[in-house]
Amino acid sequence: MKINIPETGQERVVIIGAGFAGLELARQLSKSDFQIVLIDKNNYHQFQPLFYQVAMAGLEPSSIVFPIRKYFRKRKNVFFRVTEVKAIEADRKRIQTPLGIVNYDRLVIATGADTNFFGNIKMADLAIPMKSVSEALYLRNRILSDLEKALSIVDFEERQAYIDIVIVGGGPTGVEVAGALAEMRNYVLPKEYVELNAKEMDIYLVQSGDSLLKGMSEAASKKALDFLKKLGVKIILGDRVVDYDGEQVYLKSGDRIQSHKVIWAAGVMGNGIPGLPERSIAHGNRIRVDRHCQVIGAEGICAIGDIAAMETPTYPQAHPQVAQVAMQQARYLARFLRKRADQAFEYKDLGAMATIGRNKAVVDLPRVKFQGAFAWLIWLFVHLYQLLGVKNKLFVFINWVWNYLTYDQSLRLIIRPYPGKKNRDAN
Repeated sequence: MKINIPETGQERVVIIGAGFAGLELARQLSKSDFQIVLIDKNNYHQFQPLFYQVAMAGLEPSSIVFPIRKYFRKRKNVFFRVTEVKAIEADRKRIQTPLGIVNYDRLVIATGADTNFFGNIKMADLAIPMKSVSEALYLRNRILSDLEKALSIVDFEERQAYIDIVIVGGGPTGVEVAGALAEMRNYVLPKEYVELNAKEMDIYLVQSGDSLLKGMSEAASKKALDFLKKLGVKIILGDRVVDYDGEQVYLKSGDRIQSHKVIWAAGVMGNGIPGLPERSIAHGNRIRVDRHCQVIGAEGICAIGDIAAMETPTYPQAHPQVAQVAMQQARYLARFLRKRADQAFEYKDLGAMATIGRNKAVVDLPRVKFQGAFAWLIWLFVHLYQLLGVKNKLFVFINWVWNYLTYDQSLRLIIRPYPGKKNRDAN
């Protein structure tokens, strides 16, 4: 059975994934004489850099997502389908989905990355990742639910397990989550959870390396460490989490931390799809591509964004898995498919940044590096600019201003998904 997509006679480009790479490629190609078929398991685009603010009750989820159909409603050559791709049949130039078969002339894989637990099955079952809006909401519910439980617990050790939090990974996500949690503890808990001693809440950030923000400058790393320590975050460097049983976090050094919540921000791996040749798969489950984003060993198939592993003289281990690489590759591939790009892709590094809290951020630009309040303002402007939709920009801006003036917002709501009548009655 085939998915119902009009046969127009145009060259069909099927794009799997509507993240930064897939959405930008579809936008660029929608101005050309291609038939674009965009496939994603969600009917919205997610702005991943702000997931942590949803998890910390700083933003509502609707502020950082945008309906894909609304984005392309004026583009008659773009067809969007909500489904998952189960396999690629490269020899027959088609893909398999639960809804049916989709044929293609060119296929572009832009499935992004998922959480990498490095083979630790128990950690994958018990730790909380943050690679989607739903995971961010789940984390928000867990934090708030555990705070409510802690109010009724008399025993100190038992109460600590509910309010202490361990964050694994000292990259931008881990650093930003740690800073946001520290500000919640320092400014929100004393006002809303007055029966709890906010000073009892410990926030641990565990990083296996000897510094934070690997890939950024030494100045940024040191300043981020300084900011977090001043906020009261307990930093553990040069050690790593080796096991977790839901109550105790076990470190390689032999130390243990009692906590019911472990936030995993330690690594990513490619969101691969079965059907590609074995030699097309690189380290971290990424897909090997040449300098024109074409999958090595698979004719007519391209890959861009976090899933793509392109080796260049400047990046012999492939490009970093960040939004700027994804968007630049998408723009390049659009030109290449329109036969307007002959030269190999070259990534232009525009810099990196991370925020640690109110008036605290680090920014590394190609020619200048700075930290503090000005860096924080730059971070705010860049992320606000990149958000899709005028309404989203406005709502996020209002939330940020309100939070800045009051150290408060009204989004600390525990909203659980409806379990269905059968599950509800069973409980």
